[in-house]
Amino acid sequence: MSDGISEDSADVVGVLTERIEARFGMGMDQLKAAVAAAPTANPDATDATDVVKWHNLLVEAQSVLERAEDDLLAALQTQPSEVDDPTMGLAHWVNAAVTARDGRAMVVRWLLDPNAPGKKDLAAERLARLRPRTGPAVQTSAPNRPAGSTAPATAWRSVRAAR
Repeated sequence: MSDGISEDSADVVGVLTERIEARFGMGMDQLKAAVAAAPTANPDATDATDVVKWHNLLVEAQSVLERAEDDLLAALQTQPSEVDDPTMGLAHWVNAAVTARDGRAMVVRWLLDPNAPGKKDLAAERLARLRPRTGPAVQTSAPNRPAGSTAPATAWRSVRAAR
């Protein structure tokens, strides 16, 4: 989807948050409160519920990615010229975290685009009538900590707010 978000944008969450706020005409805190009060009041409320859910997952994924990048950078600073297996595991963890974050960003962008493929065709309308919405088809939990990592256990469990 070409929507002005650079593939290497450092602030994917910020850009999408602005688009969500513009789409619904309110800040994220207000939107979350409105969704909590009436998650299925009308079609726009259902759309907002989906967007808020996936935005929360995106923020979580960005937080995990930042933690993974910090841990990899710290490990690389202690390495000689060759990278050891635990550090390579951290690099793979960063890659998995990027993939999770980017996938969630794609879902948010799709939810915000009323003309996105699959939203207007007859099959999409039939599917919406036949099946209630379910959870995501792929795992959306944060990537697991790589084996052999030297980072403290609390660093892997904590989820900090998006920067």
